[in-house]
Amino acid sequence: MQKALQIFSDAHHIIAHYSAIRENYCSRSTLTMSDPIPSSTVVLLRDTRRGIKVLLLRRNSKIAYGGSWVFPGGRIDPDEIAKTDHNALQAAKLAAVRETHEEAGITLEQEKLVYFSHWTTPVIRPKRFSTWFFMAPVSEKKVEIDGGEIHDFEWHTPESALQAQNQGSIELPPPTFVTLTQLSRFGSTTQALEHFAAQPPLEIQPIVTLNNEGIIYLYNGDGGYASANPEEPGRRHRLLQPKQGAWTYICEP
Repeated sequence: MQKALQIFSDAHHIIAHYSAIRENYCSRSTLTMSDPIPSSTVVLLRDTRRGIKVLLLRRNSKIAYGGSWVFPGGRIDPDEIAKTDHNALQAAKLAAVRETHEEAGITLEQEKLVYFSHWTTPVIRPKRFSTWFFMAPVSEKKVEIDGGEIHDFEWHTPESALQAQNQGSIELPPPTFVTLTQLSRFGSTTQALEHFAAQPPLEIQPIVTLNNEGIIYLYNGDGGYASANPEEPGRRHRLLQPKQGAWTYICEP
């Protein structure tokens, strides 16, 4: 509960600070936001007797998203952009393969990557990322972490990771939480990969809002997204982070 209250307090201060900046400078057209850093991440899936398991890595507490449990991934290097003649998706695939090997010691085949979503950090954050999310199947559970950026790893079922987050045992960034929630309805890697390969990639640039209960991340397609008002009627596509209790991802048809 203490962690949830701290997240709520941090979000409140960030939003208040952003609102003040916007009020002071927008009228003079001088407001600029940090450019998002091109990045790539991979959701590694393997089949077990308990169902799908997903590799989660715990990041060094001294770097971005420090202490959080995330999927393998990182920045897209300039040479990867150059090699692909500035094809962003292909550069992201190169980075996904490289980062997975560097952080987890796992070699992937680029052809098996399934591009399923793209996340851009909210504009109110001082450090932002533009991240391509991929899925890929793996058969081996052996992982070799680098000991630098990554300090630990675990193979989780989506359900066990979500439960650990809601119990306060691990910390998941919102994109990781949402992705695990999406995966929790599949019984095998084949089912998951075939489903996401047949869907257009989900584009998400969250808008962070607050109410008396806690934080509400509004996602593209939500009825309140355009106005940044979670009370607007319409379809719901959002993540609820209450001050107390479990997070909830809502994605209505």
